[in-house]
Amino acid sequence: MNTLKVGDKAPQFTLSDANEQQVALTELLKQGKVLVYFYPKAMTPGCTVQAQQLRDHQAELAKHNVITVGISPDAPKRLAKFTERDELNFTLLSDEDHAVAEAFGVWGLKKFMGREYDGIHRISFLINQDGTLAEVFDKFKTKDHHQVVLDTLQAG
Repeated sequence: MNTLKVGDKAPQFTLSDANEQQVALTELLKQGKVLVYFYPKAMTPGCTVQAQQLRDHQAELAKHNVITVGISPDAPKRLAKFTERDELNFTLLSDEDHAVAEAFGVWGLKKFMGREYDGIHRISFLINQDGTLAEVFDKFKTKDHHQVVLDTLQAG
């Protein structure tokens, strides 16, 4: 796994959202900075806490001109259930073949309860409007992810 670093160009992507509409990073960047957060699986405990915290702090992120996008290997139908169930107020994107996760360097070997498998590592990227990575967030707890991002934005 070769995760992208600050200063790298973000890989361009177009993925389906929960409504199976195509969403392109280039279009999002026209609106502001983009927080792309990768998470393993919709509606699991850790991913739910992380999404709910981001939901509850969207107004604060918007003050910093940041748009939030979550990416997982879930199908659009599962993303739609997650969005509806948790009243999420940001876009979730489906990366079923994990090509975008691989391009960002967040797809790789994981270990859980003695088992090894390939999957998404919980890493987030703050992308400047010029497409370069402003920050890489890889050290946080799911319940604190939003605060780590906000602290970085407020310091910046």
